[in-house]
Amino acid sequence: MSGPVEDRWLRPYRDDDGCETKLVCFPAAGAGASAYRTWALGLPSDIGVLAVRYPGREDRFGDQFAPRLEALADDIADALYELTQYRLVLFGHSMGASVAHEVALRFQERGCPPAALCVSGRRATHALAGRQMISGTDEEIIAHVVGFDASRAAVFADPDLREIVLPAVRADYHLVDDYAGGPRPLLDCPVYGYTGDADSEVTPEQMCRWGELTNDAFRLRVLPGGHFYLRAEEAALLADLSDVLGDVKFRTKTAT
Repeated sequence: MSGPVEDRWLRPYRDDDGCETKLVCFPAAGAGASAYRTWALGLPSDIGVLAVRYPGREDRFGDQFAPRLEALADDIADALYELTQYRLVLFGHSMGASVAHEVALRFQERGCPPAALCVSGRRATHALAGRQMISGTDEEIIAHVVGFDASRAAVFADPDLREIVLPAVRADYHLVDDYAGGPRPLLDCPVYGYTGDADSEVTPEQMCRWGELTNDAFRLRVLPGGHFYLRAEEAALLADLSDVLGDVKFRTKTAT
């Protein structure tokens, strides 16, 4: 059972009583929990699928944006701490990978590391130096978004939709630019990386540096596509995540 604080921060797409393993999904910059609305259909029925609800968008449209990515991770870790009694796997894409990593570290600091961290389409936390800054004028931000996600062009072309969508994108881009990353404690759980082979934001070689942030195993899966490869390749990604979740269940059961 979830409480009001968890309800504010999580949208459950499946969370039955039998779901002792829960996949918690962290959206990309400018996105909301609905980005993961179809995932429960492609994952085993005993896996809980929960998406993080960032403030300032969708059904939290009136809530204030987080001032820094670290503060966002603080709030999420506090809100979701009760979930650490379950077998948690965190998945984050793009900005969401950084947020998921920071939340994983906060859980570990409290003695409850996740069972696994899955990161997608994002440079490792300690290897962000030299990355392209993405904030700018509204037009520059829109051009950046549309540059790797042409499907968003129609949204920004509509004045009413632009007014709804752009503030969250702008706020998240500032979070990403202001987040310097740097050295972090090593995680005590496996890390699984995912990326598109034509992603303009990160290369497979850069994704491999996530392996330097864990005392456990690291594995990278490269799928066809650009920064949002996970849309066209959703079936392949979820099939691989199903295997990861199965491995996690086996590892934790044999360890107890």
